Amino acid sequence: MGRLKELRKYVDGELNRMDDVDKRNSAIAHLYGVSLAATMIAKKRGLDPEIASMAAMLHDLHAYKTGSYDEHEHKGADLAREILGKLKLTDDTETELICSAIYHHGDKLATDGPMDEVLKDADVIHHCMNDLSKAVKEKEQARFGKLCAEFGI
Repeated sequence: MGRLKELRKYVDGELNRMDDVDKRNSAIAHLYGVSLAATMIAKKRGLDPEIASMAAMLHDLHAYKTGSYDEHEHKGADLAREILGKLKLTDDTETELICSAIYHHGDKLATDGPMDEVLKDADVIHHCMNDLSKAVKEKEQARFGKLCAEFGI
């Protein structure tokens, strides 16, 4: 089984423990949606699409498991490090890339490393494109505009 498939199997198991069906379905849609967007963005930018997809699959898992978004980026990075260590899917460099992206994904106004930016951008694409009836959040407008220009949409 490939690394991404193995990680998704693990994440699915965690999400399937959620009692609230609507929240579980929303979590699945978001993590898989951001994962697909991250894969596409990374590929376009010449970065590792598998690592980007893995970061996306883990980026909000802490929030979904605990029901709290309080410092979920930082706590999520710690959880991702724990999961990746347990599953032995990545080397130290890959683990650092994934955990850094998760740690920084909440600050959409800052510019961080290339993989951090992939996750932020993938998160924004999913937030903005998943429900077109919602207005783009102010903190995501500039980033979303740049993404639309980058992808010609």
